[in-house]
Amino acid sequence: MACLSPSQLQKFQEDGFLVLEGFLSADECEAMQRRIGEIVAEMDVPLHCRTEFSTQEEEQLLAQGSTDYFLSSGDKIRFFFEKGVFDKQGNFLVPPEKSINKIGHALHAHDPIFRCVTHSPKVQALARSLGLQMPVVVQSMYIFKQPHFGGEVTPHQDASFLYTEPLGRVLGLWIALEDAALENGCLWFIPGSHRGGVSRRMVRAPAGSAPGTSFLGSEPTRDNSLFVPTPVLRGALVLIHGEVVHKSERNFSDRSRQAYTFHLMEAAGTVWSPDNWLQPTPELPFPPLYI
Repeated sequence: MACLSPSQLQKFQEDGFLVLEGFLSADECEAMQRRIGEIVAEMDVPLHCRTEFSTQEEEQLLAQGSTDYFLSSGDKIRFFFEKGVFDKQGNFLVPPEKSINKIGHALHAHDPIFRCVTHSPKVQALARSLGLQMPVVVQSMYIFKQPHFGGEVTPHQDASFLYTEPLGRVLGLWIALEDAALENGCLWFIPGSHRGGVSRRMVRAPAGSAPGTSFLGSEPTRDNSLFVPTPVLRGALVLIHGEVVHKSERNFSDRSRQAYTFHLMEAAGTVWSPDNWLQPTPELPFPPLYI
């Protein structure tokens, strides 16, 4: 099973991230890629819902943060696109399957392939070895990092968007479905940066307000020399502490860098912030990981 050794647990606690190579087999990766291909082939996104995804603060607020398509996606499977793939009328300028930035935010709830991976015995064993007592799944995403123009993800902390009290209760599991190298946009981390608190938060505005979200605080300028690249092979899992600072560069290569990622929250003794953009719904409460 995928239990952490004492030395691995210590390294995760020190660095705020940990690479577990070979977590999934090639067959398991292929099954998810095949399924996402089917989902994309069936994609039908109305013109008014064609939202370009961005991690730049102003663009986040104007694009995702002000649209119901994004704000109500926490219990659905929805499509978000790269910048520059639509004309002024919202028509595709590139083949639709090459235009997608990510699919989110509830693949784990609505698709059997992704549900099985998310709740697999390997993931459950990993969570138990981390000491999680009542973990729940709060969101999931399939990230494409398209060849030649897969967008940059600017330095950030996941807890800026998935905030809890106390902090330290959110964990990201990022699974490489293709090799992630320097050339096609692997993850970069600042080791130990999870111990400094959260510098900014995206908060949901009261119902009926515009824009639908705003930011409290700001992302500080960070020294690029502090970031450590983390290339991994297909099938690797990267554990990501909710407060560790990480990023990825734009993909200028001719290879995509597909990944499946989801977030867990330790529900025992934890308050999920009522002004997070993502909220559980009566139709889809955050499902327990252990089933």
